[in-house]
Amino acid sequence: VQLQASGGGLVQAGGSLKLSCAASGRTFSSYSMCWFRQAPGKEREFVAAIRRSGGMTYYADSVKGRFTISRDNAKNTVWLQMNSLKAEDTAVYYCAADPRPYSEKSLQSIYEYRYWGQGTQVTVSS
Repeated sequence: VQLQASGGGLVQAGGSLKLSCAASGRTFSSYSMCWFRQAPGKEREFVAAIRRSGGMTYYADSVKGRFTISRDNAKNTVWLQMNSLKAEDTAVYYCAADPRPYSEKSLQSIYEYRYWGQGTQVTVSS
């Protein structure tokens, strides 16, 4: 599967952005999807994940209540709605996919995802 992330940009603190990740292929519904982010000088970290059917979602504590992950398997797309953005949300955001992860722990592990998008920059000005 090939992934194309988009929707990043510059926004003021308190604002909103919606990231999109479009996937190629006809088996999108069999992939768990995840968003990670990487700030300058920091390791890539988990942000949000959604299971294949979209029935379960998981979030990092730092974004819980502010970000929402969703997917439409008919459109081969996963989104990340980001509200109440903070300066510390500034990072390159990556979408990732893999059919393997299912448990809460595995869905949040960077090592479980073999397919990655190119990243989209999100900058939040304070």
